[in-house]
Amino acid sequence: MDYIYLFLGFTLLTLSGDFLIKGSVSLAGHFKVSKLVIGIVVVSFGTSAPELVVSLEAALKGHPDIAIGNVVGSNIANIALVLGLTAIIIPIKVKKKAILFDWGAMMFACILFYIFSLNHELGFFEGLAFVCILLAFIYRSISVSRKENKKGIGESVKPQHTLWISFILVILASIGLVYGANFLVKGASNVALSLGINERIISVSVIALGTSLPELAASVSAALRKELDIFIGNIIGSNLFNIMAILGFTSMIKSINVNEKVLTFDMFWMLGIFLLLFIFILPLRKALVTRWKGLIFVSLYVVYIYLIFK
Repeated sequence: MDYIYLFLGFTLLTLSGDFLIKGSVSLAGHFKVSKLVIGIVVVSFGTSAPELVVSLEAALKGHPDIAIGNVVGSNIANIALVLGLTAIIIPIKVKKKAILFDWGAMMFACILFYIFSLNHELGFFEGLAFVCILLAFIYRSISVSRKENKKGIGESVKPQHTLWISFILVILASIGLVYGANFLVKGASNVALSLGINERIISVSVIALGTSLPELAASVSAALRKELDIFIGNIIGSNLFNIMAILGFTSMIKSINVNEKVLTFDMFWMLGIFLLLFIFILPLRKALVTRWKGLIFVSLYVVYIYLIFK
């Protein structure tokens, strides 16, 4: 029965994440924001929604390792697995803006997460700081996008659905995400107990991979259509939302204990993967994630999974 819960949870999260992305992108089109901002703010929020409801559900039900491990594992998977696999399919050009500001914001969030976790707990005030920084980032991104649109620089996306249908898609997806997260947390925690595997390992591997499926689907689809602004923005924005929104809102509702192993092992893998991304997109004027770089990322992800189960 626990494995059925896992399957139902993964299925609901994946389908709901897809509906949320379509509805959110269509809404963004109605409000005329650029493709890059859609990737950073709208699509990344949609693809991070599974992580949000899973972490919140886990924290409220007394599973802090799932709440934290889900975020850290998803961030590692987003870069090493999702970006890596997509780069193998098609080399990815990176705009200078995505490097100078968006990558910097992602790295800042990661470092701040580490500093806040040094006392092995994320509380209300740490969560509040995360949320305030996220709101400032969103405000800045949307403001820049609107200025670019007025100057004719930015490129908006045409809505695929009417305003009402877009809202309905978002609402239905949100309901599916809540139920999917409930099934996933219940199944994963029971499977971990039955197999004698601790919840941290399950969360940074199985659950993180499951909640990263929307990012993988959205990113591969965007790359195949050569919508690379949405792709890069989605990856960076999703990682930002994972830390700032998910841990922010969750720790404001209930304090989250941080496992020592997450602090001394998983966190450094996340920091290392983020740094490697920056190295791989040098020089800045001709930033490109090639196929061999994608292969390195995927190989590192395989090594990481091997080490946590070793």
